[in-house]
Amino acid sequence: MKRRIIGILLILLCRVGASAQRQMYNLNTGWMFRFSHQVEKSSPRPISLPHTWNTNDALSGKIDYKRGIGNYERTLYIKPEWKDKRLFLRFDGANSIANVFLDGKHIGEHRGGYSAFVFEITKYVQVGKKHELRVRVNNGEQLDVLPLTGDFNVYGGIYRDVKLVATHQTCISPTDYASPGVYLTQKKVTKQQAIVDARILISSANVPTDDVTVRLTVSDGNKVVAQKEQTLHAPMGDTEANIPIVLDRPHLWNGRTDPFMYQIVVELLSKGKVIDQVQQPLGLRYYHVDPERGFFLNGKHLTLKGVCRHQDRAEVGNALRMQHHEQDMDIMLEMGANAIRLAHYQQAEEIYHLADKHGMVVWAEIPFVGPGGYADKGFVDLPTLKANARQQLKELIRQNYNHPSICFWGIFNELNETGDNPTNFVDELDQLAKQEDSTRYTTSATNIDGKLNDITDVFAWNRYDGWYGNSPQTLATFLDRTHAQKPQRCLGISEYGAGASIYHQQDSLRQPKPAGYWHPENWQTYYHIANWKIIHSRPFVWGSFVWNMFDFGAAHRNEGDRPGINDKGLVTFDRSTRKDAYYFYQANWNEQRPVLYLAGRRNNIRKQAMQQILVFTNLPKAELWVNGQSHGTLSPDEYHTILWENVRLLTGSNIITVIGKADKKTITDQMQVVLE
Repeated sequence: MKRRIIGILLILLCRVGASAQRQMYNLNTGWMFRFSHQVEKSSPRPISLPHTWNTNDALSGKIDYKRGIGNYERTLYIKPEWKDKRLFLRFDGANSIANVFLDGKHIGEHRGGYSAFVFEITKYVQVGKKHELRVRVNNGEQLDVLPLTGDFNVYGGIYRDVKLVATHQTCISPTDYASPGVYLTQKKVTKQQAIVDARILISSANVPTDDVTVRLTVSDGNKVVAQKEQTLHAPMGDTEANIPIVLDRPHLWNGRTDPFMYQIVVELLSKGKVIDQVQQPLGLRYYHVDPERGFFLNGKHLTLKGVCRHQDRAEVGNALRMQHHEQDMDIMLEMGANAIRLAHYQQAEEIYHLADKHGMVVWAEIPFVGPGGYADKGFVDLPTLKANARQQLKELIRQNYNHPSICFWGIFNELNETGDNPTNFVDELDQLAKQEDSTRYTTSATNIDGKLNDITDVFAWNRYDGWYGNSPQTLATFLDRTHAQKPQRCLGISEYGAGASIYHQQDSLRQPKPAGYWHPENWQTYYHIANWKIIHSRPFVWGSFVWNMFDFGAAHRNEGDRPGINDKGLVTFDRSTRKDAYYFYQANWNEQRPVLYLAGRRNNIRKQAMQQILVFTNLPKAELWVNGQSHGTLSPDEYHTILWENVRLLTGSNIITVIGKADKKTITDQMQVVLE
C-alpha cells in the first residue's frame, strides 16, 4: 500500500513538473481605463477585468449607448526567469476590435468581439524590464465586422480574461486561431471501437533545435488506457504530428445520462525532458439526425429539450465570471434542459466546458445575424466583411474543436435575400465549416422562405406563433406543411418564446401587444404550454430551443415593465426569479426532481371569485386545498398539468395549498391571494 501511495505521488509530481513547463499568468488586475475622448492626464481610472463600459447606459435602455473606443493600460513586467522563453498574450474576448501596443508599438489587431486571440510578444520585450501594455478596444458599428445588426447589446470592453503564456522555444502552437493546437478528430465511433486521429501543431522559434518527441496519453481518471509517441527530427518553424488512437469498447459520452470524458495529455519531450504540455477533453460519441424521427445519440433517440442563451446579465453586462456561467448552467440543468443554443455568437470557453461536463448538446454559432424585425441588414457584399466572417467561423471551430458537447455549427440567424443576397456566401461558409470539421452538422436559424434554407445540413425556424401575431395553432399548421413540402430536410425550431414581466398579472387570459407595456406572465405560461405540446407531438422536429433561457439586454427595446430588456426569458435578467413557464418545463423535462408548483403565485390580488387553479407536477397525483377545505385529488395530464376549475375564493385573504407525495415523502406548495 505504501509503495502504491509513493507511486501515485511520483505520478502527480511528474504531472506538476510537466505542467510547469508551460506557465500561464492571469493579467486581470492592475489596469487603468479611459475613453479615447478623455485626453487629460487625470482621466484614467483603475479597473479589473472582465470589464465593459456599457453596464449603466445600455442596461438602462439608452439607445445610443457608448459605441466607441476605450483604452486599457497596465505595466507588464518580464521576469528574469522568462529568459529564453517564448511569451504570448492571450485575450479570451474583447468587443469588438482590439489593437494591442507594447511601449507604443503596434503588435497586432483582432477584429471580432466574441472569439479568443493570441499575439506573440517575445521580440517586443526584454527580461527584467517593465513594458507599457495598451489595448484600444472599439465597439463602434462597422460594416466589415460581424455582427452588423442584432437584437442584443454590443457591449464594449475587454470583457473576458487576459493571460500571459510562457513556453519553451519549441511548443504546442497557441497561435493557430487561438486554438489549443491539438485537434482530436473522431473518425469512427461505435460501442465496439473508437478511432481518433490526433493532430498536434508544433511551433519552433527560428533557432536550431534538438529532436522532439510528441507523447499522447489517454487516461480514464488515474488509469492510462492508451499512450503513443512520435518523434520529429529537429523541427524548425511550424510543423505537425499526427497520432492515431484506437480504443476498444470505449466508454461513450452519453449526454446528461453519462457525460463521461477521457483526458488527453499531449507532451513535448526533448532529451527525455517534458518541455510543453496541453490537456484536452475526449468525449467519444456518435450521433445523427433523421428527417422523420429526430436526433439520435449513440444509437438511441434523444428528444432535444433545448434553450437559447445570451451571455449577459444584470449589473455586469457581458463581463461574466466563472460563477455566473456556473449559475446559468445550474439553472438550466435544474429545469431539465439537455440542449443549448449559444446565441448569437461564440461564448466563453467556460460554458463549453460546463456543457461537456454536464452532458448538454450544444449548437454553437457565429454572429452572422440579420435584423429580425428591425432596420438594416446582416450582410453587405464587401470583401472585408466576408473575410471577417470566414475568420470568425474558423476561430469558432478551431477553438472549440474538441468539445464533445458541440454537435452543430450554426452558420447564420435570420438573414434575408433582398439587396445584397447572402445565399452564395452562406454556401461558401457552409463548405468552409465542412473543410474545418467534417464530423459535425452545419445548421442555420431562418425566418423566411428561400434558397437560404437549403444550404446547411439541417435547418431550423425562429417561430413566435401566439406572440408576434397568430396563435399557437399556426405553428402546428406551419410545421406539418413545411415537413410535407421538404420531407427529406431535417426541420427544427431554433427559437420560440413570449415576453413576460413578473410584475404584470391578470385574472383573464388575453394576448398582449408585443411592443406594448403590458406583458402579463400568464400569457407566457399559456404560450409555452401550447407550443411545447405542438412541438413534442411531432417527432420529425429534430430539436427545439426556447427563446430565451434568461431575460437579456437590448437597449433599443421599449416594452414590458422597463426599457432596454428583452423579457422573453424563463428566468429574470438578474437570475433571481424563475417565471411560471420555467416550472412547466421542469415538470415535463426533469424526471429526477419532484416538481409540484402552483402557477399564478404572483397574481396575488384577484378580482373574480371563481378561479382556475393551475399546477405543474410530475407526481402521480395532487390534492388542492383552499382555506383548509379540500377541492379534490387529480392526476396530471400527459404534459404534467392539473387544472382545478371553478374554485371559489373568499373575499379577503385566501390560502391555497397543493399536496402530493414522492417516494412516501410529502411535497407541498402554497400561495396566498387576496380577493378584492
